[in-house]
Amino acid sequence: MSDEHRRAATVIRELHGPARLSDSREASPWTRKGRQAVKVWLAHKLAIPILGELPDGVVVEIADDPAALPSDPAGVEFWVPTFLDQPSLRGLVHDLPDLRVLQLPSVGTDGWIDEVPAGVTLCHGGGVHDAATAEWVLGAILAQLRGFPGFLRDQDAGTWAHRPSKGLAGRRIVLLGSGAIGSAVARRLAPFDVDLIKVARTARPSEGVRGVADVLSLLPSADVVILLVPLTEQTRGLVDRRFLAAMPDGALLVNAARGPVVDTEALVDELSSGRLSAALDVTDPEPLPPGHPLWEQPNTLITPHVAARTEDMAARVYQLAAKQLHRFLAGEPLLNQVVR
Repeated sequence: MSDEHRRAATVIRELHGPARLSDSREASPWTRKGRQAVKVWLAHKLAIPILGELPDGVVVEIADDPAALPSDPAGVEFWVPTFLDQPSLRGLVHDLPDLRVLQLPSVGTDGWIDEVPAGVTLCHGGGVHDAATAEWVLGAILAQLRGFPGFLRDQDAGTWAHRPSKGLAGRRIVLLGSGAIGSAVARRLAPFDVDLIKVARTARPSEGVRGVADVLSLLPSADVVILLVPLTEQTRGLVDRRFLAAMPDGALLVNAARGPVVDTEALVDELSSGRLSAALDVTDPEPLPPGHPLWEQPNTLITPHVAARTEDMAARVYQLAAKQLHRFLAGEPLLNQVVR
């Protein structure tokens, strides 16, 4: 077991303690509405202690490799795929004839929403990654404004070099995306005395939220622009040359949404000129290949899509999965259902 898995397992034990579970080796016969035992596919064995006690006949199997399925797909009704490498798994939904619930560990549903057959309930991981992603956003903003990447390069070179940096207090921030994660970011920014402008798809004047139709008029006064929108046909390429040109010299773009929300070629041109800086947890393409010009921009902080990936991520994901599985088995409405 890796150190990461060991830490996650420790978190799970602390949160939930020991639990009993029927698995594929010890399941007893159980039928529901005349059907054979229900199969549940989960992405990692770390999930098992967190599920709690399930009815006899519920068969839980670990399915983390689409090239080596744990058993016959027939009877699989509830599936939680892996958080990483989801694109390689999406076609599998067509090979699960009895699938009734697909619970994603991610908030984003792009790539899945058009794959999931009719009759399968698709649920997103809303609420699971709010705090971790918001922490990444705040950390990335502070790191870039205070020039930490440059000081780290100086440290690697053994250079003691004084230079001024920007502060966060008093900055105007445009937060594009006012869902749960956006709200978590807003709460964390509040103590820093910033001028925060929240933007959503539709304006909500009573809540002080502007509509996305106003965003171009807001950009010229923005010191920092944060992207937290879902990837849809409306948001794909939203941050294009016109959008970036509207941002003032010295502004910071922070993308914790999805890579294709930003026109990569346009962003590279702006970064190459030195006019803007960026903090990117997501890119297009992703993974970012060696030699890509984004790697070469000294005013850019890049992390490999890890904003939500803290050591207790598995515990958070399977807390939600356990709640959803128990609701499913009891015939209760599921949380976070995606309307298609």
